[in-house]
Amino acid sequence: MMKMKLGIIDHIDSAHYLPEHRTCGIVHGHTYKVEIVIEGEKNENGMVMDFYDIKKVVKEVLKEYDHRLLNDILEFPSVENLCEHMHRNLSSKLDFPLSVKVWEGEGKWCEVC
Repeated sequence: MMKMKLGIIDHIDSAHYLPEHRTCGIVHGHTYKVEIVIEGEKNENGMVMDFYDIKKVVKEVLKEYDHRLLNDILEFPSVENLCEHMHRNLSSKLDFPLSVKVWEGEGKWCEVC
């Protein structure tokens, strides 16, 4: 069988501050673009996973971060720590190898595979 990748993109709006950071140490916000890619083989119905089902799981996980102060969730909410946290949460709910890529605003991102 051939491995395939399926991906979706969603967005969250969150605030954070990076303790002791000279410029990001004050509360500020970002629109984060979040890309989730799963990898698997087609099943008997011709799909790896229905996009509806992927989006349902992703929305459930992302609501934990949306319109929140990320410091309430993570001690140091860098994009690296946020991406790693999201990857861990999504991996526990999706039974596929996956990658998570989080953009902090435009042009800055982290990916965990």
